[in-house]
Amino acid sequence: MADDQERGRRRPYSRNSDDSDEGRKRAEEPSAKFYKCYSDGSNPSRVPPKASLDAQPSSSRSRPIPPNEPSSEYPSTSRMSRGPPPPPETSGSGHSDAAASAVHPTRTGSESGGPPSNRRQTERYDIVRTRPADVVTKQGKDGRPIMLKANFFGLKTMPQWRIVHYHVDMTPDIESIRMRLGILSEHAKLLSAGYLYDGKQLFMTKILESEVTVLKGQLKSGGDYTITIKFVGFISTVEPRFLQVLNLILRRSMKGLKLELVGRNLFDPMAKIPIHQHHMELWPGYETSIRQHETDILLCAEITHKVMRTETVYDILRRSSQNPSRHQEDFRSNVLGLVVLTDYNNKTYRINDVDFAQTPNSTFSCKGKDVSFVEYYQTKYNIRIRDHGQPLLISMNKDRALKTNASDIVVLIPELCRVTGLTENMRSNFQLMRAMSDYTRMKPNRRIERLTTFNRRLQGTHESVKVLTDWNMRLDDKLIEVKGRIIDPQKIVFNQKRKCLPDESADWTKHFRDHQMLTTPKEGLSRWVAIVPRRNGRDLNTLLSNLVRAASGMGLRIRDPTVLEIYDDRTASYVKEMNSCTNLDPKLILCLVPNNNVERYSSIKKIGCIDKGIPTQVVTSKTVSNRSLMSIATKIAVQLNCKMGYTPWMIELPLSGLMTLGFDIAKSTRDRSKAFGALVASMDLQENSTYFSTVAECSAYDVLANHLWPMMGKALRQYHREHKTFPKRILFYRDGVSAGSLQQLFEYEVKDIVEKLDNEYKRANLPPPMMAYITVSRSSKTRFFNRESNPPPGTVVDDIVTLPERYDFYLVSQTVRQGTVSPTSYNVLYSNINLSPDQLQKLTYKMCHLYYNWSGTTRVPAVCQYAKKLATLVGTNLHTIPQSALEKKFYYL
Repeated sequence: MADDQERGRRRPYSRNSDDSDEGRKRAEEPSAKFYKCYSDGSNPSRVPPKASLDAQPSSSRSRPIPPNEPSSEYPSTSRMSRGPPPPPETSGSGHSDAAASAVHPTRTGSESGGPPSNRRQTERYDIVRTRPADVVTKQGKDGRPIMLKANFFGLKTMPQWRIVHYHVDMTPDIESIRMRLGILSEHAKLLSAGYLYDGKQLFMTKILESEVTVLKGQLKSGGDYTITIKFVGFISTVEPRFLQVLNLILRRSMKGLKLELVGRNLFDPMAKIPIHQHHMELWPGYETSIRQHETDILLCAEITHKVMRTETVYDILRRSSQNPSRHQEDFRSNVLGLVVLTDYNNKTYRINDVDFAQTPNSTFSCKGKDVSFVEYYQTKYNIRIRDHGQPLLISMNKDRALKTNASDIVVLIPELCRVTGLTENMRSNFQLMRAMSDYTRMKPNRRIERLTTFNRRLQGTHESVKVLTDWNMRLDDKLIEVKGRIIDPQKIVFNQKRKCLPDESADWTKHFRDHQMLTTPKEGLSRWVAIVPRRNGRDLNTLLSNLVRAASGMGLRIRDPTVLEIYDDRTASYVKEMNSCTNLDPKLILCLVPNNNVERYSSIKKIGCIDKGIPTQVVTSKTVSNRSLMSIATKIAVQLNCKMGYTPWMIELPLSGLMTLGFDIAKSTRDRSKAFGALVASMDLQENSTYFSTVAECSAYDVLANHLWPMMGKALRQYHREHKTFPKRILFYRDGVSAGSLQQLFEYEVKDIVEKLDNEYKRANLPPPMMAYITVSRSSKTRFFNRESNPPPGTVVDDIVTLPERYDFYLVSQTVRQGTVSPTSYNVLYSNINLSPDQLQKLTYKMCHLYYNWSGTTRVPAVCQYAKKLATLVGTNLHTIPQSALEKKFYYL
């Protein structure tokens, strides 16, 4: 293969120092289009589960406790301790410069084993208003109409249906939530058939006759009790609690399907798919959510799979013990960061530490007496721990950025923990990924069939139907239909302004045969070096001859490189030769390597990007033996042109003075507390078609990018150097943002950028720029179907399934050859760019044509894809900031 494989808070800003209503109104003037965020301050979370152990452990080292029991599902206003933070999404990392993408059959993120955290509740249920009051409609009109189905079912309710909120007090005060639930259930006839009660808060659809209802009764243990039910109010459809109650009703109705709750989602272990040759299982399941969409309450249902490995952490411990001198170090390195499942409570945890000083025979204080872990599991779960000498695993809350309950820990037993998810070695195993994709990459017709079966099971199960009926709700039996539009194909511009249209799959690879690249160096590729092991000399000659032939047809002259032969393929040999060849002042260094070795690839990139500031191209010898070598040589030639700072193609762009920015973050694989943010900016694509990139280190636990403005300032100064002025319009695409971070982003990040942009332009005696700040979400669970196939590229949906509180739209910009296409969700948090919805949607689609590692459209705008690739390269291979001399080159492709 030939090209890189795809893979502090700020203070709130206000234009007005006045906090009064009038001041806030001035801050929300339509001309500035600040989209004020609203959310319910109470943000209820679920009741904490009854602790497995009532007392604190006796160990003074880490105060371990066994995992909590499954938590109550009811909403509550009580504050909760936080569970472990969700793990980062990882992507496959290849080590040759060949464009490819790894498809992940399931997200292997962790769900908290403890009570649900406030942050997680926010991500799932918080409603953040970003739609400005002066926007009459966010629907566009341009494009060819198309009728689509979506993975949503309508949820019908009775007229005037609403949820009523009551507060419940009991006298005498009863601490046990289970007892409170039982006492209230004795008065179920007074309540509605369906109600939710968490020990304090009561939710139902029935309105009691009096605002304060007093009930009396007698306890089974003797003595009288009094229940006081006070009317609080009606829950509005714009409150987070409304969504939470709806989803709890759905979760209760799905219990009738006999599914297992693993983390957040429900899975069917009886339908598990064994993959014996790789020692793992796939559990099919469902991700569901209910919320208010544009006009109706809709249920979104998506098919998901959980990767369950049949091996336990104890199996990893035994393998590590084969090297007695390093078994502790090896075991730590193999298990830290893993997400594991405990079968006795179907919860997942992330392993943060290993305690070799304690064993299952260690004791802790439980209900006033010392109990060992062996005794506890035998008594509590009837599980016999076989190896009493194994160490203990520690799972702790690591969300130190929020500084809440940072010491909460859970103790786990290795032999009771099943490993979930995929390792990097597994992701690079083609046979394994192929075996999994046979089940996980479902074509649209198969996905529609599975969703219809789910609906039929839900409506055919008496217990499930009764729950919905009790709440006066009914589920439609057909997928909803939505109206979309297909944006016209965009013309690709080559040298001498020659233009072509992509084919139906938005691909223009074939046009490279008779079109030259947009810009190339006048002198061609000269003064460059190729490093090759002596035994691979013939492979290099074959590669060079094909490179020269492919590049000449695209207008790039490639001169003969200075070939440096090494005696072996050790990493040290490549490093030594790269250090010595810099005396030749090469413009580029090509390394032909025998295979994808992580250490060697990282070392080559570190020498080129950090030490020498020279672009590098890594090619595996396997590429040379590929039957489609000429096609691969064409891609390498395009990459070489990009790595020297030139542009292969462009699109027709009607706007001048436009800077497009993309930002993304990737965690460091060496230090999980660190992350690297990458920003990539275009330098007015209508004028010179060049880009600028920069990287900064940041905290892995901060949802805000504290270094974003300095990075943006560097891009603005570079733009000024090239054009002698600042851009008139700025289109900012922010990737890597969860739904729960929207309000924080608006209150701090967006407003901080706007304020500093205004100050920067004011110092230059220029009017403030027109800017749009758009979040990009690749993780949307929404799917669209064109009958029983995928929608074509350019399909836009901006109604029915979008959210009424947002200025958002879905865009299908790419073609997939396997499975169901995933649309990308765009949400405008701020805009004064003076573009209509049609123009903004079309401009976003245009930006998906400019990723130079692929002669076709991408799922996100190219600047986002570049930022992700650059951040991943730094976080995975470099671990430090590259030289600034490379900022104008695509050295990360």
